[in-house]
Amino acid sequence: MLDIAEELNRWVEQGRDFAVATVVAVAGSAPRQPGAALAVDSEGTAIGSVSGGCVEGAVYDLCRQALEDGETVGERFGYSDEDAFAVGLTCGGTIDILVTPIRTDSPAREVFAAALAAAAGGEAAALARITGGPAELTGRALLVRTDGTYEGGLGGHPELDRTAAAEAAALLDAGRTGTVVIGEDGSRCGQPLTLLVESSVPAPRMIVFGAIDFASALVRVGKFLGYHVTVCDARPVFATRTRFPEADEIAVEWPHRYLASADVDGRTVLCVLTHDAKFDVPLLALALKLPVAYVGAMGSRRTHEDRNRRLRAVGVTELELARLRSPIGLDLGARTPEETALSIAAEIVANRRGGSGVALTGARTPIHHDGPDAVRNIGSVA
Repeated sequence: MLDIAEELNRWVEQGRDFAVATVVAVAGSAPRQPGAALAVDSEGTAIGSVSGGCVEGAVYDLCRQALEDGETVGERFGYSDEDAFAVGLTCGGTIDILVTPIRTDSPAREVFAAALAAAAGGEAAALARITGGPAELTGRALLVRTDGTYEGGLGGHPELDRTAAAEAAALLDAGRTGTVVIGEDGSRCGQPLTLLVESSVPAPRMIVFGAIDFASALVRVGKFLGYHVTVCDARPVFATRTRFPEADEIAVEWPHRYLASADVDGRTVLCVLTHDAKFDVPLLALALKLPVAYVGAMGSRRTHEDRNRRLRAVGVTELELARLRSPIGLDLGARTPEETALSIAAEIVANRRGGSGVALTGARTPIHHDGPDAVRNIGSVA
């Protein structure tokens, strides 16, 4: 539900009652992943989506019912091969939905409100909810901060909150939403409980080096994909707000010096578009040692070979060079800046999701490569 936190936080501030239906598990081909949510307020206003349209009507009714009776309810939706218009996922998968009423008189409203406020404000936080286990515990929530502190409670054994908080903190640190199975008392002695941990973290960074026309197109695509985009170039005449109005940040600095002090993590993507050795070599020598998600560099195949030779000469190892995506992008036959930006973005997405980059028509590859995170079993009964 943190994917629609900004609007839900406004609902909380306005004192509205509402119910949230959250995807807690998927199997097979499903349009949305765990954490996707649809919310309905007491006036019947709906926001978000759990299935891209397949079962929205039925889930809407579940939310209205939950608002009326105040009860948390779970429901599974699957493919209907008898009637394509029946309630079901025509794509062939199944999704499990948890519907939680968040009324002004709900005991858990405070923790949900805190989670929504954190997510809407761009603060890193994780919301852990019990989605499987004893009925009396289902839907209980815990908000975990980056410093390991937590608010709310799951009930049951006192060790449960501590174990759940530790597992949620691990997923938060990785910026992931996923499912965890633990023992009811947080040890090997309790009844298994399934938790959905939704992580809300600041937008991942895309740093584009080289203030050229291709960079302008890539900035627009990067923003569309949800990145916090920085353009860096040592030449002040080119690195301007006028040329890059959609960039979140513009840095006039030598690229390697900027990167040396930049805040990067395992989700950061670095796109080197300068194809000038005096900028590229010191920049890439540093970039290929950092624990970032993607490093790509523009240039012809001849430029690529010359750049690799120069990088080896300054001590870059073969293992580090193997991380470099160059020439940058997938083979789309791109020529214009916009087409090239699409090519680069496609490679970034394929790298992130584990896609092959081949056409889906006639292929045997999965359509979706990012199924639900593998369920982790922590202290559960075999």
